[in-house]
Amino acid sequence: MAYQGLAQEYLGMPAVTRAYTTACVLTTAAVQLELITPFQLYFNPALIFRRFQIWRLITNFLFFGPLGFSFFFNMIFLYRYCRMLEEGSFRGRTADFVFMFLFGGFLMTLFGLFASLFFLGQAFTIMLVYVWSRRNPYIRMNFFGLLNFQAPFLPWVLMGFSLLLGNSIIIDLLGIAVGHIYYFLEDVFPNQPGGKKLLLTPGFLKMVFDTPEEDPNYNPLHEDHPENQPRGQDQNHQQHPQ
Repeated sequence: MAYQGLAQEYLGMPAVTRAYTTACVLTTAAVQLELITPFQLYFNPALIFRRFQIWRLITNFLFFGPLGFSFFFNMIFLYRYCRMLEEGSFRGRTADFVFMFLFGGFLMTLFGLFASLFFLGQAFTIMLVYVWSRRNPYIRMNFFGLLNFQAPFLPWVLMGFSLLLGNSIIIDLLGIAVGHIYYFLEDVFPNQPGGKKLLLTPGFLKMVFDTPEEDPNYNPLHEDHPENQPRGQDQNHQQHPQ
């Protein structure tokens, strides 16, 4: 029964959240089983551009470290806030959601070219948390039963928690910065006097991920109207004349 419930929960996840979370879990499992090593996954501009190990542009977003508290903590936040974004403000807009992934990943990669950052998955999670928190400013949050605060403070609370654990906050700051850039360009600037929408989802992404909408101006032919279609009995009679 527990297995069926878990399978139902997994299949009920929206497509992008399911794909990204699955890729992260499988990558970590492959490292734990020693099928691959983190040295084959980390972000290394020299290996990417000189030896054409292009996969590193993606794999550095998929590995969150070995199994442990930090890994499960990141997976819970990734699953929760990625899903809430996809089912909330991006409902019915899968192409726009994928474009946010690509935009955020591109900016983080640019920063990674000038900084010694090897894995950017945590920064990506913080970006998702930041965008969700700014779009849900009035939701009250509770952090481990210790702190109560409004949703926009959540990324900063997570950064403080990382600091308490002795981790570098550069990754968290990068995620917050990229999340704020996306939020400003997508939600703030277009609504300013003289502002306009700068982040336009490419048409090919809409073709791949979004189902085409019906044309509201489409007027079917007279014979195509349901009331003008032959009844089932008449159809059978026409197909099988006596």
